[in-house]
Amino acid sequence: MLPRRDVQAGDRAEALLLSNARLVDPEAGTVISGAVEIVDGKITGIFTNDGQPVGGEAIDCRGMVLAPGIVDLGVKVCEPGERHKESFRTAGRAAAAGGVTTMVTRPDTTPAIDSPEQLEFVARRAAQDTSVNVRPMAALTKSRRGLEMVEIGFLKDAGAVAFTDCDSVVTDAKVFSRCLTYAGSLGALVIAHPQEPGLSSGAAATSGGFASLRGIPTVSPVAERIGLERDLALVEMTGARYHADNLSTSAALPALDRAIAAGLDVSAGVNVHHLTLNELDVGDYRTFFKVKPPLRSERDRRSMVEAAASGLVGIICSMHTPQDEESKRRPYEAAASGAVGLETLLPAALRLYHGGDMDLPQLFRALALNPALRLGLSSGRLAVGAPADLVLFDPDVPFVLDRSTLRSKSRNTPFDGSRMQGRVLRTWVGGKEVYARE
Repeated sequence: MLPRRDVQAGDRAEALLLSNARLVDPEAGTVISGAVEIVDGKITGIFTNDGQPVGGEAIDCRGMVLAPGIVDLGVKVCEPGERHKESFRTAGRAAAAGGVTTMVTRPDTTPAIDSPEQLEFVARRAAQDTSVNVRPMAALTKSRRGLEMVEIGFLKDAGAVAFTDCDSVVTDAKVFSRCLTYAGSLGALVIAHPQEPGLSSGAAATSGGFASLRGIPTVSPVAERIGLERDLALVEMTGARYHADNLSTSAALPALDRAIAAGLDVSAGVNVHHLTLNELDVGDYRTFFKVKPPLRSERDRRSMVEAAASGLVGIICSMHTPQDEESKRRPYEAAASGAVGLETLLPAALRLYHGGDMDLPQLFRALALNPALRLGLSSGRLAVGAPADLVLFDPDVPFVLDRSTLRSKSRNTPFDGSRMQGRVLRTWVGGKEVYARE
Protein backbone atom coordinates (compact mmCIF):
# COMPACT_ATOMS: atom_id res chain seq x y z
CA MET A 1 0.00 0.00 0.00
CA LEU A 2 1.26 3.47 -0.83
CA PRO A 3 1.93 5.65 2.24
CA ARG A 4 -0.27 8.54 3.33
CA ARG A 5 1.18 11.71 4.75
CA ASP A 6 -0.48 14.55 6.62
CA VAL A 7 0.42 18.06 5.62
CA GLN A 8 -0.11 21.34 7.40
CA ALA A 9 -3.76 22.23 7.87
CA GLY A 10 -5.01 25.35 6.15
CA ASP A 11 -7.96 26.81 4.37
CA ARG A 12 -8.54 23.52 2.49
CA ALA A 13 -8.32 21.11 5.44
CA GLU A 14 -11.16 19.02 3.98
CA ALA A 15 -9.25 18.29 0.76
CA LEU A 16 -7.50 15.09 -0.31
CA LEU A 17 -4.46 15.53 -2.52
CA LEU A 18 -3.15 12.76 -4.76
CA SER A 19 0.33 14.00 -5.53
CA ASN A 20 3.37 12.94 -7.56
CA ALA A 21 1.33 11.06 -10.17
CA ARG A 22 1.35 10.67 -13.94
CA LEU A 23 -2.06 12.08 -14.82
CA VAL A 24 -3.87 10.61 -17.82
CA ASP A 25 -6.38 13.00 -19.39
CA PRO A 26 -8.32 11.17 -22.13
CA GLU A 27 -10.12 14.37 -23.22
CA ALA A 28 -6.96 16.39 -23.77
CA GLY A 29 -4.93 13.37 -24.88
CA THR A 30 -2.14 14.14 -22.45
CA VAL A 31 -0.06 12.51 -19.72
CA ILE A 32 1.50 15.01 -17.31
CA SER A 33 3.21 14.83 -13.92
CA GLY A 34 1.15 16.49 -11.22
CA ALA A 35 -1.50 16.18 -8.55
CA VAL A 36 -5.27 15.98 -8.21
CA GLU A 37 -7.20 17.68 -5.42
CA ILE A 38 -10.49 16.16 -4.24
CA VAL A 39 -13.14 17.87 -2.12
CA ASP A 40 -16.57 16.40 -1.30
CA GLY A 41 -16.23 13.63 -3.83
CA LYS A 42 -15.32 15.82 -6.79
CA ILE A 43 -12.12 16.89 -8.49
CA THR A 44 -11.51 20.50 -7.46
CA GLY A 45 -8.02 21.05 -8.81
CA ILE A 46 -5.40 19.61 -11.14
CA PHE A 47 -1.86 20.87 -10.59
CA THR A 48 1.62 20.44 -11.94
CA ASN A 49 4.21 19.32 -9.43
CA ASP A 50 5.30 22.94 -8.98
CA GLY A 51 1.84 24.27 -8.15
CA GLN A 52 0.33 21.99 -5.54
CA PRO A 53 -1.83 23.48 -2.76
CA VAL A 54 -1.11 22.89 0.92
CA GLY A 55 -3.83 21.61 3.23
CA GLY A 56 -5.72 18.46 4.10
CA GLU A 57 -4.49 14.91 3.62
CA ALA A 58 -2.07 13.90 0.89
CA ILE A 59 -1.14 10.62 -0.75
CA ASP A 60 2.19 10.29 -2.53
CA CYS A 61 1.50 8.30 -5.70
CA ARG A 62 5.23 7.71 -6.27
CA GLY A 63 5.10 8.43 -9.99
CA MET A 64 2.42 5.85 -10.73
CA VAL A 65 -0.37 6.45 -13.27
CA LEU A 66 -3.59 8.13 -12.13
CA ALA A 67 -6.50 7.93 -14.58
CA PRO A 68 -10.29 8.17 -14.66
CA GLY A 69 -11.95 5.05 -13.30
CA ILE A 70 -13.09 2.55 -15.92
CA VAL A 71 -16.73 2.61 -17.04
CA ASP A 72 -17.38 -1.01 -18.01
CA LEU A 73 -20.34 -1.26 -20.36
CA GLY A 74 -21.94 -4.70 -20.34
CA VAL A 75 -21.26 -6.35 -16.97
CA LYS A 76 -23.41 -9.34 -16.07
CA VAL A 77 -24.23 -9.60 -12.37
CA CYS A 78 -26.27 -12.75 -11.88
CA GLU A 79 -28.88 -11.32 -9.52
CA PRO A 80 -31.67 -12.27 -9.65
CA GLY A 81 -31.69 -15.94 -10.55
CA GLU A 82 -28.08 -17.16 -10.61
CA ARG A 83 -26.50 -15.70 -7.51
CA HIS A 84 -24.25 -18.76 -7.22
CA LYS A 85 -22.36 -17.45 -10.28
CA GLU A 86 -21.98 -13.80 -9.25
CA SER A 87 -23.54 -11.42 -6.74
CA PHE A 88 -23.43 -7.66 -6.48
CA ARG A 89 -21.12 -8.03 -3.50
CA THR A 90 -18.54 -10.15 -5.33
CA ALA A 91 -18.84 -8.20 -8.60
CA GLY A 92 -18.38 -4.93 -6.72
CA ARG A 93 -15.23 -6.20 -5.01
CA ALA A 94 -13.83 -7.44 -8.33
CA ALA A 95 -14.66 -4.14 -10.02
CA ALA A 96 -12.91 -2.08 -7.35
CA ALA A 97 -9.82 -4.30 -7.55
CA GLY A 98 -9.82 -3.91 -11.33
CA GLY A 99 -10.11 -0.11 -11.38
CA VAL A 100 -13.71 -0.28 -12.61
CA THR A 101 -15.56 2.53 -10.85
CA THR A 102 -18.82 2.18 -12.81
CA MET A 103 -20.44 -1.11 -13.78
CA VAL A 104 -23.09 -0.78 -16.49
CA THR A 105 -25.03 -3.97 -15.86
CA ARG A 106 -26.84 -6.18 -18.35
CA PRO A 107 -30.46 -7.32 -18.03
CA ASP A 108 -29.91 -10.95 -19.11
CA THR A 109 -30.75 -12.26 -15.65
CA THR A 110 -33.35 -14.84 -14.59
CA PRO A 111 -35.92 -13.33 -14.96
CA ALA A 112 -34.82 -10.56 -17.31
CA ILE A 113 -34.82 -6.97 -16.04
CA ASP A 114 -37.86 -5.83 -18.02
CA SER A 115 -40.01 -3.92 -15.50
CA PRO A 116 -39.51 -0.92 -13.20
CA GLU A 117 -39.95 -3.16 -10.16
CA GLN A 118 -37.11 -5.45 -11.22
CA LEU A 119 -34.94 -2.46 -12.05
CA GLU A 120 -35.58 -1.02 -8.58
CA PHE A 121 -34.60 -4.39 -7.05
CA VAL A 122 -31.27 -4.21 -8.89
CA ALA A 123 -30.73 -0.63 -7.73
CA ARG A 124 -31.40 -1.57 -4.09
CA ARG A 125 -29.11 -4.59 -4.19
CA ALA A 126 -26.36 -2.58 -5.81
CA ALA A 127 -26.64 0.22 -3.26
CA GLN A 128 -26.52 -2.25 -0.36
CA ASP A 129 -23.71 -4.48 -1.55
CA THR A 130 -21.31 -2.54 -3.79
CA SER A 131 -18.92 0.33 -3.26
CA VAL A 132 -18.69 1.18 -6.97
CA ASN A 133 -21.27 2.92 -9.13
CA VAL A 134 -23.86 0.68 -10.79
CA ARG A 135 -25.86 1.91 -13.77
CA PRO A 136 -28.36 -0.75 -14.91
CA MET A 137 -29.59 -1.39 -18.41
CA ALA A 138 -33.06 -2.82 -19.05
CA ALA A 139 -34.32 -5.35 -21.56
CA LEU A 140 -35.62 -4.05 -24.88
CA THR A 141 -38.40 -6.62 -25.20
CA LYS A 142 -40.31 -8.52 -22.53
CA SER A 143 -38.37 -11.52 -21.26
CA ARG A 144 -35.86 -10.78 -24.06
CA ARG A 145 -38.04 -12.82 -26.43
CA GLY A 146 -38.16 -10.25 -29.22
CA LEU A 147 -41.96 -10.20 -29.36
CA GLU A 148 -43.24 -7.29 -27.29
CA MET A 149 -41.57 -3.99 -26.42
CA VAL A 150 -41.02 -3.14 -22.75
CA GLU A 151 -42.28 0.07 -21.15
CA ILE A 152 -39.24 2.06 -22.23
CA GLY A 153 -40.49 5.35 -20.78
CA PHE A 154 -41.22 3.95 -17.33
CA LEU A 155 -37.93 2.05 -17.21
CA LYS A 156 -35.99 5.10 -18.32
CA ASP A 157 -37.63 7.11 -15.53
CA ALA A 158 -36.70 4.32 -13.09
CA GLY A 159 -33.03 4.68 -13.99
CA ALA A 160 -32.30 2.47 -17.01
CA VAL A 161 -29.37 4.00 -18.91
CA ALA A 162 -29.90 1.90 -22.06
CA PHE A 163 -32.07 -0.88 -23.46
CA THR A 164 -30.81 -4.21 -24.79
CA ASP A 165 -31.79 -7.82 -25.24
CA CYS A 166 -28.07 -8.67 -24.99
CA ASP A 167 -27.18 -11.66 -27.16
CA SER A 168 -30.84 -12.43 -27.94
CA VAL A 169 -31.33 -10.88 -31.38
CA VAL A 170 -34.73 -9.31 -32.09
CA THR A 171 -35.28 -11.21 -35.30
CA ASP A 172 -38.59 -9.56 -36.25
CA ALA A 173 -37.57 -6.40 -38.09
CA LYS A 174 -40.98 -4.82 -37.50
CA VAL A 175 -40.72 -5.31 -33.73
CA PHE A 176 -37.15 -4.00 -33.69
CA SER A 177 -38.05 -0.94 -35.77
CA ARG A 178 -40.91 -0.13 -33.40
CA CYS A 179 -38.53 -0.40 -30.45
CA LEU A 180 -36.06 1.91 -32.19
CA THR A 181 -38.78 4.42 -33.07
CA TYR A 182 -40.16 4.58 -29.54
CA ALA A 183 -36.73 4.67 -27.92
CA GLY A 184 -35.68 7.40 -30.33
CA SER A 185 -38.67 9.53 -29.37
CA LEU A 186 -37.48 9.40 -25.75
CA GLY A 187 -33.77 9.83 -26.51
CA ALA A 188 -33.07 6.36 -25.12
CA LEU A 189 -30.03 4.38 -26.27
CA VAL A 190 -30.63 0.95 -27.82
CA ILE A 191 -27.77 -1.54 -27.56
CA ALA A 192 -27.71 -4.60 -29.81
CA HIS A 193 -25.52 -7.64 -30.38
CA PRO A 194 -25.26 -7.79 -34.19
CA GLN A 195 -25.63 -11.32 -35.47
CA GLU A 196 -27.67 -13.23 -38.04
CA PRO A 197 -29.15 -15.88 -35.75
CA GLY A 198 -29.95 -18.34 -38.52
CA LEU A 199 -26.27 -18.55 -39.39
CA SER A 200 -24.91 -18.40 -35.85
CA SER A 201 -27.30 -20.81 -34.17
CA GLY A 202 -25.41 -23.62 -32.46
CA ALA A 203 -22.01 -22.26 -33.42
CA ALA A 204 -19.11 -22.48 -30.98
CA ALA A 205 -16.21 -21.20 -33.10
CA THR A 206 -15.38 -19.10 -36.14
CA SER A 207 -15.41 -20.88 -39.48
CA GLY A 208 -11.99 -21.83 -40.83
CA GLY A 209 -9.45 -24.60 -40.97
CA PHE A 210 -8.61 -24.55 -37.27
CA ALA A 211 -12.18 -25.18 -36.08
CA SER A 212 -12.87 -27.65 -38.87
CA LEU A 213 -9.91 -29.80 -37.87
CA ARG A 214 -11.35 -30.01 -34.36
CA GLY A 215 -14.90 -30.71 -35.47
CA ILE A 216 -16.35 -27.66 -33.72
CA PRO A 217 -19.60 -26.20 -35.18
CA THR A 218 -18.79 -22.81 -36.69
CA VAL A 219 -20.22 -19.51 -37.85
CA SER A 220 -18.90 -17.25 -40.60
CA PRO A 221 -17.89 -13.68 -39.69
CA VAL A 222 -20.39 -12.63 -42.36
CA ALA A 223 -23.17 -13.34 -39.81
CA GLU A 224 -21.99 -10.33 -37.80
CA ARG A 225 -21.86 -8.15 -40.89
CA ILE A 226 -25.39 -9.14 -41.95
CA GLY A 227 -26.75 -8.44 -38.47
CA LEU A 228 -25.08 -5.05 -38.26
CA GLU A 229 -26.17 -3.97 -41.74
CA ARG A 230 -29.79 -4.85 -40.94
CA ASP A 231 -29.65 -2.90 -37.68
CA LEU A 232 -28.07 0.13 -39.30
CA ALA A 233 -30.70 0.18 -42.05
CA LEU A 234 -33.42 0.29 -39.39
CA VAL A 235 -31.51 2.97 -37.46
CA GLU A 236 -31.37 5.06 -40.64
CA MET A 237 -35.13 4.61 -41.06
CA THR A 238 -36.02 5.49 -37.45
CA GLY A 239 -33.30 7.98 -36.45
CA ALA A 240 -32.67 6.15 -33.18
CA ARG A 241 -29.58 6.17 -30.97
CA TYR A 242 -27.80 2.84 -31.43
CA HIS A 243 -24.74 1.05 -30.06
CA ALA A 244 -23.33 -2.26 -31.34
CA ASP A 245 -22.01 -3.80 -28.16
CA ASN A 246 -19.46 -6.39 -29.22
CA LEU A 247 -18.07 -6.19 -32.74
CA SER A 248 -15.34 -8.68 -33.53
CA THR A 249 -14.80 -8.93 -37.30
CA SER A 250 -13.26 -6.82 -40.03
CA ALA A 251 -16.27 -7.67 -42.22
CA ALA A 252 -18.53 -5.47 -40.08
CA LEU A 253 -16.32 -2.36 -40.01
CA PRO A 254 -17.13 -0.85 -43.45
CA ALA A 255 -20.85 -0.69 -42.63
CA LEU A 256 -20.11 1.01 -39.31
CA ASP A 257 -17.81 3.50 -41.02
CA ARG A 258 -20.46 4.37 -43.61
CA ALA A 259 -23.12 4.85 -40.96
CA ILE A 260 -20.97 7.22 -38.92
CA ALA A 261 -19.98 9.15 -42.07
CA ALA A 262 -23.67 9.48 -42.94
CA GLY A 263 -24.32 11.17 -39.60
CA LEU A 264 -26.28 8.38 -37.91
CA ASP A 265 -26.19 8.38 -34.12
CA VAL A 266 -24.34 5.09 -33.86
CA SER A 267 -21.35 3.77 -31.94
CA ALA A 268 -19.68 0.43 -31.34
CA GLY A 269 -17.71 -1.45 -28.72
CA VAL A 270 -15.35 -4.39 -28.60
CA ASN A 271 -14.63 -7.00 -25.95
CA VAL A 272 -11.06 -6.93 -24.62
CA HIS A 273 -10.80 -10.67 -25.31
CA HIS A 274 -11.29 -10.04 -29.04
CA LEU A 275 -8.48 -7.48 -28.91
CA THR A 276 -5.95 -9.69 -27.16
CA LEU A 277 -6.81 -13.31 -28.10
CA ASN A 278 -7.54 -15.20 -31.31
CA GLU A 279 -9.09 -18.49 -32.40
CA LEU A 280 -5.81 -20.40 -31.97
CA ASP A 281 -5.93 -19.78 -28.21
CA VAL A 282 -8.75 -22.30 -27.99
CA GLY A 283 -6.02 -24.92 -28.41
CA ASP A 284 -7.20 -28.38 -27.42
CA TYR A 285 -10.80 -27.45 -26.61
CA ARG A 286 -10.05 -25.02 -23.77
CA THR A 287 -13.57 -23.98 -22.78
CA PHE A 288 -12.47 -20.92 -20.77
CA PHE A 289 -11.72 -19.43 -24.20
CA LYS A 290 -15.29 -20.00 -25.41
CA VAL A 291 -16.92 -16.58 -25.61
CA LYS A 292 -19.72 -15.02 -27.64
CA PRO A 293 -19.10 -14.09 -30.39
CA PRO A 294 -16.36 -16.72 -30.72
CA LEU A 295 -12.71 -15.74 -30.90
CA ARG A 296 -11.75 -14.71 -34.41
CA SER A 297 -8.77 -14.98 -36.73
CA GLU A 298 -5.59 -13.01 -36.13
CA ARG A 299 -6.50 -10.84 -39.12
CA ASP A 300 -9.82 -9.93 -37.48
CA ARG A 301 -8.11 -9.29 -34.15
CA ARG A 302 -5.65 -6.88 -35.76
CA SER A 303 -8.48 -5.13 -37.60
CA MET A 304 -10.34 -4.59 -34.33
CA VAL A 305 -7.20 -3.25 -32.63
CA GLU A 306 -6.76 -0.76 -35.46
CA ALA A 307 -10.45 0.21 -35.26
CA ALA A 308 -10.15 0.80 -31.51
CA ALA A 309 -6.98 2.86 -31.96
CA SER A 310 -8.60 5.02 -34.66
CA GLY A 311 -11.77 5.52 -32.64
CA LEU A 312 -14.05 3.87 -35.20
CA VAL A 313 -14.86 1.34 -32.48
CA GLY A 314 -14.90 3.72 -29.55
CA ILE A 315 -15.50 1.57 -26.47
CA ILE A 316 -13.52 -1.29 -24.93
CA CYS A 317 -15.34 -3.41 -22.33
CA SER A 318 -14.86 -6.64 -20.41
CA MET A 319 -18.24 -8.20 -21.29
CA HIS A 320 -17.96 -9.79 -17.83
CA THR A 321 -19.94 -13.06 -18.00
CA PRO A 322 -19.58 -15.36 -14.98
CA GLN A 323 -20.08 -19.09 -15.49
CA ASP A 324 -19.70 -21.72 -12.80
CA GLU A 325 -17.33 -24.68 -13.05
CA GLU A 326 -20.11 -27.10 -14.03
CA SER A 327 -21.05 -24.90 -17.00
CA LYS A 328 -17.47 -24.77 -18.29
CA ARG A 329 -16.18 -28.26 -17.49
CA ARG A 330 -18.05 -29.77 -20.41
CA PRO A 331 -17.26 -30.69 -24.04
CA TYR A 332 -16.42 -27.53 -25.99
CA GLU A 333 -19.63 -27.48 -28.03
CA ALA A 334 -21.81 -27.89 -24.93
CA ALA A 335 -19.88 -25.59 -22.58
CA ALA A 336 -21.37 -22.23 -21.63
CA SER A 337 -19.99 -19.12 -23.35
CA GLY A 338 -18.43 -16.20 -21.54
CA ALA A 339 -15.53 -15.08 -19.38
CA VAL A 340 -15.13 -12.95 -16.29
CA GLY A 341 -13.23 -9.74 -16.91
CA LEU A 342 -13.68 -7.06 -14.25
CA GLU A 343 -10.24 -7.66 -12.73
CA THR A 344 -8.46 -8.55 -15.97
CA LEU A 345 -9.82 -5.76 -18.19
CA LEU A 346 -7.09 -3.24 -17.39
CA PRO A 347 -4.01 -5.53 -17.53
CA ALA A 348 -5.37 -7.16 -20.70
CA ALA A 349 -6.02 -3.77 -22.31
CA LEU A 350 -2.52 -2.64 -21.33
CA ARG A 351 -1.21 -5.23 -23.79
CA LEU A 352 -2.27 -2.73 -26.46
CA TYR A 353 -0.27 -0.01 -24.71
CA HIS A 354 2.83 -2.12 -24.25
CA GLY A 355 2.54 -3.35 -27.84
CA GLY A 356 2.52 0.22 -29.16
CA ASP A 357 -1.02 0.05 -30.55
CA MET A 358 -2.57 2.67 -28.25
CA ASP A 359 -1.18 5.25 -25.83
CA LEU A 360 -2.67 5.70 -22.37
CA PRO A 361 -4.99 8.63 -23.27
CA GLN A 362 -6.35 6.64 -26.23
CA LEU A 363 -6.83 3.59 -24.04
CA PHE A 364 -8.72 5.48 -21.32
CA ARG A 365 -10.81 7.28 -23.91
CA ALA A 366 -12.12 3.84 -24.87
CA LEU A 367 -12.26 2.43 -21.32
CA ALA A 368 -13.69 5.43 -19.47
CA LEU A 369 -14.50 8.62 -21.38
CA ASN A 370 -16.38 7.26 -24.40
CA PRO A 371 -18.70 4.89 -22.51
CA ALA A 372 -19.50 7.67 -20.04
CA LEU A 373 -20.27 10.12 -22.84
CA ARG A 374 -22.40 7.59 -24.72
CA LEU A 375 -24.50 6.95 -21.63
CA GLY A 376 -24.70 10.58 -20.53
CA LEU A 377 -22.67 10.02 -17.35
CA SER A 378 -20.46 12.67 -15.76
CA SER A 379 -17.64 10.22 -14.97
CA GLY A 380 -14.79 9.04 -17.18
CA ARG A 381 -12.95 12.37 -17.07
CA LEU A 382 -9.95 13.86 -15.31
CA ALA A 383 -11.24 17.42 -15.04
CA VAL A 384 -12.27 19.95 -12.43
CA GLY A 385 -15.89 19.34 -11.47
CA ALA A 386 -15.89 15.68 -12.50
CA PRO A 387 -16.60 12.93 -9.94
CA ALA A 388 -13.45 11.74 -8.19
CA ASP A 389 -13.76 8.24 -9.65
CA LEU A 390 -10.11 7.38 -10.14
CA VAL A 391 -7.71 4.47 -10.53
CA LEU A 392 -4.03 4.47 -9.59
CA PHE A 393 -1.97 1.74 -11.24
CA ASP A 394 1.52 0.63 -12.13
CA PRO A 395 1.43 -0.09 -15.87
CA ASP A 396 4.77 -1.88 -15.94
CA VAL A 397 4.79 -4.39 -13.09
CA PRO A 398 4.71 -7.97 -14.44
CA PHE A 399 2.77 -10.84 -12.88
CA VAL A 400 1.31 -14.24 -13.70
CA LEU A 401 -2.46 -14.36 -13.26
CA ASP A 402 -3.74 -17.00 -10.87
CA ARG A 403 -7.51 -17.29 -11.23
CA SER A 404 -7.86 -18.56 -7.66
CA THR A 405 -7.02 -15.03 -6.48
CA LEU A 406 -9.88 -13.38 -8.40
CA ARG A 407 -12.62 -11.80 -6.33
CA SER A 408 -15.43 -12.81 -8.68
CA LYS A 409 -17.53 -15.68 -7.44
CA SER A 410 -16.95 -17.43 -10.78
CA ARG A 411 -13.38 -17.57 -12.08
CA ASN A 412 -13.80 -18.52 -15.71
CA THR A 413 -10.97 -16.44 -17.14
CA PRO A 414 -9.00 -17.30 -20.28
CA PHE A 415 -6.00 -15.48 -18.78
CA ASP A 416 -5.34 -18.03 -16.04
CA GLY A 417 -1.58 -18.66 -15.98
CA SER A 418 -0.91 -15.84 -18.45
CA ARG A 419 1.95 -13.38 -18.08
CA MET A 420 0.43 -9.93 -17.71
CA GLN A 421 1.72 -6.44 -17.06
CA GLY A 422 0.00 -3.72 -15.02
CA ARG A 423 -1.61 -3.80 -11.58
CA VAL A 424 -4.19 -1.60 -9.88
CA LEU A 425 -2.84 -0.05 -6.67
CA ARG A 426 -5.80 2.02 -5.50
CA THR A 427 -9.33 2.86 -6.58
CA TRP A 428 -11.51 5.79 -5.49
CA VAL A 429 -15.24 6.26 -6.08
CA GLY A 430 -16.61 9.69 -5.30
CA GLY A 431 -13.33 10.48 -3.50
CA LYS A 432 -13.70 7.48 -1.21
CA GLU A 433 -11.05 4.80 -1.35
CA VAL A 434 -12.75 1.47 -2.22
CA TYR A 435 -9.64 -0.59 -2.92
CA ALA A 436 -5.99 -0.52 -1.84
CA ARG A 437 -3.54 -3.20 -2.86
CA GLU A 438 -1.65 -4.58 0.11
